[in-house]
Parts: sequence; structure tokens; C-alpha cells
Amino acid sequence: MAEHQPQSQQQFGGQQQQQQLQPRSHQVVKAATAVTAGGSLLVLSGLVLAGTVIALTIATPLFVIFSPVLVPAVITVGLIITGFLASGGFGVAAITVLSWIYRYVTGKHPPGADQLDQARHKLASKAREMKDKAEQFGQQHLTSGQQQSS
Repeated sequence: MAEHQPQSQQQFGGQQQQQQLQPRSHQVVKAATAVTAGGSLLVLSGLVLAGTVIALTIATPLFVIFSPVLVPAVITVGLIITGFLASGGFGVAAITVLSWIYRYVTGKHPPGADQLDQARHKLASKAREMKDKAEQFGQQHLTSGQQQSS
């Protein structure tokens, strides 16, 4: 711990020495530049705020007057844009699926084909099992029916 304090004091002292090495005029120029930039941005933000208030003051009566037209127009435009985006998305999805199916059918092995083949084999084996069980059940049902009638 005792070693750590002198090191931090040395670093702090080094920063003080570095600041003292810069001439006073550089520090004054830096401060003047910062004040000028900050002040001009503050004035600009004030002008933008004033312009926004004036624009809202002028536009508010126009919005109130034209709202019976503007609101349905905005809703209609929104629905039209949503429809075009949805139809485009569905079209891209359909083209992607059709190209995947074409590559799968032509044997080009698209991504996911292995999983599809495994699922197809599982379904086929389950279907065979169910068919065999149904045949066994049907034969048992027929033999039990024949025994009862005799």
C-alpha cells in the first residue's frame, strides 16, 4: 500500500508538470475555443427551439382544419405501404421456398435437406408400424369374430 501512494502521486505530479510545460497561451486558446463552440451551439439550439415553437403555432390551426382529410389519408397511406411490404415479403419467401424445392428435387442438396430426409424416413417407418399394427388388429378381430359365430 505504501508503494502505491507514491506512484499515484508521481503520476499526478507528472500530469501537473505536463500542464505546466504547455505555455499559458495554449491553455487560453483551448478555453476560448471551448467557450466559443459551446456558446454557438447553445445559441443554435435556442434558435431551433424558437423556430419549432413558431412552426407549431402556425401549423396547429392548419392541422385542426384539415384533420378530417389528413387522418384518413395517413391511415390509407399506412395501410397501402403495409400491404406492399407484406406482399413483397411473401413474394420473396415464396421464391425462396420454390428455389429450395427445385434444388432439393434436382438433387443439389440444399441446406436442411438432411433433416427433411430424416423426418421423411421416420414418418415412413412409423406409417409402416401403424399399418402392421392395423393388420394385426384386423386379423385378431376377424379370428375372434369367427370363433364367436361357430
